Amino acid sequence: MADRDALPLPLEVRARLAELELELSEGDITQKGYEKKRSKLLGAYLPHPPGLEGSMAHERRPPMASSASRYHRRRSSGTRDERYRSDVHTEAVQAALAKHKERKVAVPMPSKRRSLVVQTSMDAYTPPDTSSGSEEEGGQGEGTPTSSQGSIGMEHWISRAIHQGSTTSSSSSSTQSGGSGAAGRLADVLAQTHVGKSENHSAPPDVTTYTSEHPVQVERPQVSTVPRTTPKYGNAKLMETGDGVPVSSRVSAKIQQLVNTLKQPRRPPLREFFVDDFEELLEVQQPDPNQPRPEGSQMVAIRGEPLGVVTNWPPSLEAALQRWGTISPKAPCLTTMDTNGKPLYVLTYGKLWSRSIKVAYNILHKLGTKQEPMVRPGDRVALVFPNNDPAAFMVAFYGCLLAEVVPVPIEVPLTRKDAGSQQIGFLLGSCGVTVALTSDACHKGLPKGPTGEIPQFKGWPKLLWFVTESKHLSKPPRDWFPHIKDANNDTAYIEYKTCKDGSVLGVTVTRIALLTHCQALTQSCGYTEAEIIVNVLDFKKDVGLWHGILTSVMNMMHVISIPYSLMKVNPLSWIQKVCQYKGKVACVKSRDMHWALVAHRDQRDVNLNSLRMLVVADGSNPWSISSCDAFLNVFQSKGLRPEVICPCASSAEALTVAIRRPTDDSNQPPGRGVLSMQGLSYSVIRVDSEERLSVLTVQDVGTVMPGALMCVVKPEGVPQLCRTDEIGELCVCSIATGMSYYGLSGMTKNTFEVFPMTSSGAPISEYPFTRTGLLGFIGPGGLVFVSGKMDGLMVVSGRRHNADDIVATALAVEPMKFVYRGRIAVFSVTVLHDERIVVVAEQRPDSTEEDSFQWMSRVLQAIDSIHNVGVFCLALVPANTLPKTPLGGIHLSETKQLFLEGSLHPCNVLMCPHTCVTNLPKPRQKQPEIGPASVMVGNLVSGKRIAQASGRDLGQIEDNDQARKFLFLSEVLQWRAQTTPDHVLFTLLSSRGTVLSSLTCLQLHKRAEKIAAMLMERGHLQDGDHVALVYPPGIDLVAAFYGCLYAGCVPITVRPPHPQNIATTLPTVKMIVEVSRSACVMTSQVISKLLKSKEASAAVDVRSWPLVLDTDDLPKKKPPQLYKPSNPDTLAYLDFSVSTTGMLAGVKMSHTATSAFCRSIKLQCELYPSREVAICLDPYCGLGFVLWCLCSCSLSVFLCPVPKSRGLDLSRVRTCVVVAEERPRIALTQSFSKLFKDLGLHPRAVSTSFGCRVNLAICLQGTSGPDPTTVYVDMRALRHDRVRLVERGSPHSLPLMESGKILPGVRIIIANPETKGPLGDSHLGEIWVHCTHNGSGYFTVYGDEALQSDHFNSHLSFGDTQTVWARTGYLGFLRRTELTDASGERHDALYVVGALDEAMELRGMRYHPIDIETSVIRTHKSIMECAVFPWTNLLVVVVELEGSEQEALDLVPLVTNAVLEEHYLIVGVVVVVDIGVIPINSRGEKQRMHLRDGFLADQLDPIYVAYNM
Repeated sequence: MADRDALPLPLEVRARLAELELELSEGDITQKGYEKKRSKLLGAYLPHPPGLEGSMAHERRPPMASSASRYHRRRSSGTRDERYRSDVHTEAVQAALAKHKERKVAVPMPSKRRSLVVQTSMDAYTPPDTSSGSEEEGGQGEGTPTSSQGSIGMEHWISRAIHQGSTTSSSSSSTQSGGSGAAGRLADVLAQTHVGKSENHSAPPDVTTYTSEHPVQVERPQVSTVPRTTPKYGNAKLMETGDGVPVSSRVSAKIQQLVNTLKQPRRPPLREFFVDDFEELLEVQQPDPNQPRPEGSQMVAIRGEPLGVVTNWPPSLEAALQRWGTISPKAPCLTTMDTNGKPLYVLTYGKLWSRSIKVAYNILHKLGTKQEPMVRPGDRVALVFPNNDPAAFMVAFYGCLLAEVVPVPIEVPLTRKDAGSQQIGFLLGSCGVTVALTSDACHKGLPKGPTGEIPQFKGWPKLLWFVTESKHLSKPPRDWFPHIKDANNDTAYIEYKTCKDGSVLGVTVTRIALLTHCQALTQSCGYTEAEIIVNVLDFKKDVGLWHGILTSVMNMMHVISIPYSLMKVNPLSWIQKVCQYKGKVACVKSRDMHWALVAHRDQRDVNLNSLRMLVVADGSNPWSISSCDAFLNVFQSKGLRPEVICPCASSAEALTVAIRRPTDDSNQPPGRGVLSMQGLSYSVIRVDSEERLSVLTVQDVGTVMPGALMCVVKPEGVPQLCRTDEIGELCVCSIATGMSYYGLSGMTKNTFEVFPMTSSGAPISEYPFTRTGLLGFIGPGGLVFVSGKMDGLMVVSGRRHNADDIVATALAVEPMKFVYRGRIAVFSVTVLHDERIVVVAEQRPDSTEEDSFQWMSRVLQAIDSIHNVGVFCLALVPANTLPKTPLGGIHLSETKQLFLEGSLHPCNVLMCPHTCVTNLPKPRQKQPEIGPASVMVGNLVSGKRIAQASGRDLGQIEDNDQARKFLFLSEVLQWRAQTTPDHVLFTLLSSRGTVLSSLTCLQLHKRAEKIAAMLMERGHLQDGDHVALVYPPGIDLVAAFYGCLYAGCVPITVRPPHPQNIATTLPTVKMIVEVSRSACVMTSQVISKLLKSKEASAAVDVRSWPLVLDTDDLPKKKPPQLYKPSNPDTLAYLDFSVSTTGMLAGVKMSHTATSAFCRSIKLQCELYPSREVAICLDPYCGLGFVLWCLCSCSLSVFLCPVPKSRGLDLSRVRTCVVVAEERPRIALTQSFSKLFKDLGLHPRAVSTSFGCRVNLAICLQGTSGPDPTTVYVDMRALRHDRVRLVERGSPHSLPLMESGKILPGVRIIIANPETKGPLGDSHLGEIWVHCTHNGSGYFTVYGDEALQSDHFNSHLSFGDTQTVWARTGYLGFLRRTELTDASGERHDALYVVGALDEAMELRGMRYHPIDIETSVIRTHKSIMECAVFPWTNLLVVVVELEGSEQEALDLVPLVTNAVLEEHYLIVGVVVVVDIGVIPINSRGEKQRMHLRDGFLADQLDPIYVAYNM
């Protein structure tokens, strides 16, 4: 195969090969038959590499042998897109794929929920018979399904198909778990994407770094796999993961594979950088020193032959029409066909002339009033005619020319929301169009509103629809005659053009350009009077309009117009019409030639010797060459002469750029160029290429047009002439080009007024050139070659790729039939400062998941081998779902738009960011730490203060306070019961806002006494015993708490189990009771029954509960005496809670700390007895518990769930504190304020508190003091543990809100978590706190002393080394503000950034999950919630989807792009789940570690899991 070009094949063999290829693509022969016949044909010419033939034959076999019968069905619908057919290219692609066959490495296949797979057919998942699959899987035996497996049944196969078994691969042998071929095949792709090219540099072991000082060889773990024989759902092997943690899970196995795949060496490391701000350096692609460079001399502009003005050429096109309409009115001008191929109507020149006059008269005189006509000469009008009515279009077009109004031909809008229709509307609006001319039939077919009027299409101006049929028009008066002038510089017509971004521009063509263009075409094509021309092209624009409507009239030719609808029914129709009418000229596209080839077998008597010219309109597409060759091969025997085929190049701006002349001298063969794709990607022409696989064959499109001057300029920057061996944009200087983009002077200047320069900077001509939008070069003999279009150009890391070439490669991948009707869209999206290639294809309706995955993996391989470029995203959509252009092609810009906004709804997606994104910033290398002393000295020298702050002093403020005498809460309650017995302490409200119960000081005291008595009598508890209080929120809980204090016991409040969800909530209760070593459980009667119920016994061992007391009926008597603690440092209560990382710990709170805590809060919030406080918090731990149970001794508390009521007035609320254990959620507080603003809530009343495990409340916004401030910090600096303040709205800015005000008696310092040295103002570090109400330690069974002393008793390593600090575990910074405190000092604001436990270290930088989650939630309206966590250096993103499951796959590219753009991170796995899957604790915080465990244990039931490559 490699010697493909060494031995040129004889013509007849090539012809036979082309026919074979067609038979296969039509499904007339099976793959096997094709292989057999082909190898027989080629046998004589190709030296076979040993063993290649056999391996190729197997390789192309469909994945399941049983489904081979599919290939017998004839599928005329499944033809490949004809623009891109090339047998040579197909062979090259197959050979490239064959090269990849030897090396295997596994890649995980995405998991899909079954409901998502339903769209694909199930028949392909039938269990294979025992004989199948052995040669496919390599025949080593371990991959062959056994007969016992075959009998497992449908269920297993379906679940196998959906959740591909984990395929792991070892570096020595490629073992595969039974039948999971696709994963293995995809593996071939990315692992080797670059193996071949990059043996020389290191393979870094860390997925996330790209450079490594020493070359490291990575061995993939040797994991042998066993064929599956159990139909169990999550059957997976025990695997060592990257962290050395054994995890039994299919998911982690897949992730491990992904990690292995990503360890493959990548492209060579890049050296230089451009600076993205100063924080992060994004790598910039350096030119490859070995890349080919142009070496030729500077080109010279090429002039076409002079335009010979013939004496009888008319002075204008209208004059020509007048001449033929009066001299030979009976001569036929246009014959239209119906869908059966019968002539429908013949329009003569006489009729065309008289009807055009009638139309002209009616447009000018019958619209509007006599004084105010609607249309005046020079105005624009729209021409809306269907593709099967060229006669009506022609009459209207010439009518406009005669009336001197400017026609704007457009497509018929079929629905209100056609793809691109809105942009057409903008064009009409900007052209000031108010009238649309249309035919009767078309007018009837337009969508109508309820009252019968035509609705206004989206984005369109208001139009008057005017039917141009003769019977509807008034006859012009005898004296009225159109004014026929010589051609001048007025606009003749406007042709619309769709740009790469989907916008529609109008190219204006003047009357003189129109006439000159017709003359140039007449001269170069040798048109003569009364010639017959068969036109298959769209007559509204481009080549179809120029030849079939304009030039034909200038020369009085007869056009046979073949509508697209007839071609669909009978692709041979144009050839039949050429024979029938003895046509001299035909205008077609390469697809029409291809269709004719497919259908020609049914036709016997074809004779094409009348044809002197076959204009190939898309001859400038390099891929048209194979259609031309194959067509000539087949039809040469039927009278077709080789010189008849005339490819031409054209563009909306430059009209016809070049056309091959129909010459008779057969000795001058057409030009051919076999160009290296590698060279082309650097815009260099290299004809001979060592790598024979990646070549592009181009044919010439003839020479420059008569009277024109052509040159080639560099596509970007200054229009400098190219060298002779360089590809550039063709530019033309001629009268016969477009004039401007209507109404857009800036764009017009760039396109229509270009002055090409030599290398010295001198313009080559005083006349402006027009850019054609075509890329190419001028070869020897002045032949013009086109290699692609500017619109299809994608510049990926400095190299240029043409979208059409990539489409051709994808279409050459086996099975070619996989893509439905060859419908593939290729475009680029910009992510992280570079273009990334996206391939979207429609898959055949009957393709299975396995088929699609296999095809996708091969496409990636093929594109990488042939074009040496990675595909960023490959998406498959169901057949017929991509937006279409009016003639049925793919609407590219609309497809791109849908992809970017997440509404493409693909059924399969494969993202490869790891292989494509090579310009990430270098991973951060941790610098050797500067010692804490140097930091401090540095701060002093630079005049920065050390970051410390404190609240007001507790001591001096409350000397006069009566409560100061009492050290213990139990004493305070007894004192209040005597002094203010009837003061209401608690009021419990129901959800409707009604009072359920209330409690005064005396009532609480009395109940507490009874509970204490009960504990002593029935519980026989000693001083210091622990008691678990399992109550619902309410007054019983408070009473039980004080009862414990009266009895000298240590209370632990525990959230009761949820009766509807005992299985998951009861074990937590049991755990807290056990870990806290509770001697007794106190609860209500209902819950005590629940604890011992039948349901409970299923979840826990109910016999092991300690003594359970219910307090619903209390003893009547008082205890003998109330307990008074001897030492204020003894334990008052234990605060148990589960942290967001899933750690359960109890914090010991002493009596000293408890009363100090109450005093501090009382001071901060000015709580005195008549103050009322509403609490909507859980009373089980943290600040919620403190406010419920402890501070209540000094104020009235309303305990309320969320009130639902009308007529609320919140204007009395002074402070509304949101209690959180993390960074304040600004969006939440802002939307809350906005929501309740109308109820009188002051926007400044809402603030947040900050507390943590070691100190339950550090900050709490009080009543006095400044409002909380918000600052904006640079997120990129934050990743490097630096704080950089920026302006609001600057890129990468992150708002942080101050966490309330520091409480009295609290001192805070910011320390470096590693060196424990103090940090300066506005530096990011860990928040350390010193205060009397710190907890005194953890209460755990394990007694982990080191952890305890570290968290509760830390010392700074430098500076003040005496003070004992507690480490909060949160990163934050202090900033001295300009505001003043109540004490008159400047106010220090504390900003919390996030927990150290939650922060993720990726690529050497510290990321806070909340930041990534915020970016992800913004990407799509259907993402309701998001959580991220790291797993073996991969970032896993879990998103909750609201909406249909079909949208799940839309999210994968959006999430990947957003995280890349904003955080410079590559997402490893995207998991889409249902709403409510991400676990959230009672404080509303996400429990990411629970989620991670659930994901790895495969318990999430995800809708879709995508593994990014």
